[in-house]
Amino acid sequence: MEPKIPVTEEAALTPKPDYAAEITRIVKSPASPNVMRERLEDYHEKDIAEVLPTLTPAERKKLYRILDADMLANILERLENDEAAGFLSEMDLSKAARTIESMETDAATAILSGLDRKKKSDLLECMDETSKKELALMQTFDDGEIGSKMTTNYVSVRDNLTVKQAMSSLIEQAAENDNISTLFVRDSNDVFCGAIDLKELIIARPETDFHSLIMTSYPYVYGHEDIDDCLELLKDYSEDLIPVLDNNNHLLGVITSQNMVQVVDDEMGEDYARLAGLTAEEDLTEPLRQSMQKRLPWLFVLLGLGLLVSTVVGAFEQVVSQLTLIMCFQSLILDMAGNVGTLPGEISAAIGNVGFLASIPLWLVTILGSLFITVLSFILIMTVYSRFFKLYLYTALAPVPIAAFGSGETAATGKAFLKGYVGVCLEGAVIVLSCLIFSAYMGSGSPAAPSGSAVSMVWTYVAEMIFNMLVLVGLVKGSDRIVREMMSL
Repeated sequence: MEPKIPVTEEAALTPKPDYAAEITRIVKSPASPNVMRERLEDYHEKDIAEVLPTLTPAERKKLYRILDADMLANILERLENDEAAGFLSEMDLSKAARTIESMETDAATAILSGLDRKKKSDLLECMDETSKKELALMQTFDDGEIGSKMTTNYVSVRDNLTVKQAMSSLIEQAAENDNISTLFVRDSNDVFCGAIDLKELIIARPETDFHSLIMTSYPYVYGHEDIDDCLELLKDYSEDLIPVLDNNNHLLGVITSQNMVQVVDDEMGEDYARLAGLTAEEDLTEPLRQSMQKRLPWLFVLLGLGLLVSTVVGAFEQVVSQLTLIMCFQSLILDMAGNVGTLPGEISAAIGNVGFLASIPLWLVTILGSLFITVLSFILIMTVYSRFFKLYLYTALAPVPIAAFGSGETAATGKAFLKGYVGVCLEGAVIVLSCLIFSAYMGSGSPAAPSGSAVSMVWTYVAEMIFNMLVLVGLVKGSDRIVREMMSL
């Protein structure tokens, strides 16, 4: 038996090739276009995409001329949309149009949204009619709808075919659509009927009844459904392709497994960003100076408001020391004011884009709105203090009216006290429920940031916030009237 030769950890580990350096050398080499293309095809599109920003504009244009539209499409799909739009603008119009045509529909729509109107219009004019229709379809969906994430890269067949005819149709469509693991079936009215697994179709005999291969209970979603509502369905079924239907049950496109991963990643990234106190996932990577410009003014405003709150609360130190329970609601109410007074990233960005002088009135409106909301918060705190102080007095004096139950003549006094005590307790319950529901509503991101010009966005958002706070103040201050109506007191 031959002795084993010990292998050290350093010798066992093979250093990872530096693909970026290799790709850069190929692009900068004087090799012919054919040789260069063959060498670059040995690398993954993701590796080439990482090298693309490091090249000079002249080197990138050289690369655009060498690679075909399909490979360029795969490369740009692996970049951020804004970055990919910038590189697309560097290509000549014909090559850029063919590249867009080769992309998945959802990726093409996202990248085109980053181009200026003229460039986008010129590209659309150079594209074929089929691609134009697919892009027009994608633009009918909002960003929050599942249809905005679908692709039209799928294979569909009629339900009246034989196994042999279905296989021929698959081969014909596979030349342009590579998502062939599942075939989707339509009836004569183009209504979705179900799906067929490619494996089942391959192993089926020519005489097999085609309808027996169709899975009629295959999961599907509607294009205008919210992404959040579809996430659990997409995760639970774990299918490679999920069909997307319109309101007439016609097949529009499919959600691929890659789309699903991207959707889940986007939603989780947004949730984690909000847990960190950010308005969007992109805030995690924004420059320090930009982040400071966005947040420092509000931090100083909140510092001043915090000092004012401390001064007001300090004036009620004696009450707080006797009734510490109400301090639980102080942070809740102040937190609601913080949620209300924080501008979404879309509005902050819109204000920053209008210029310094034009942004001054908008910042004044937001600051005045925040001050008004803070005043409403003080009213809430005072109302909560008074209601719970009232409950404290009822409890402290309870032995006197309860003692009235000892005599039949004075029992009515005790009954009246109990009704009043229950009413005061229910007032506290109404206040607590109102604060908790409103806090959960504001914490869920409502109301959403409006769209339009910066002026309309600011006025609409601040007005909605003030209205919501006024509703809450009205509920809290009217809690006694609500209880009286409930209990007929």
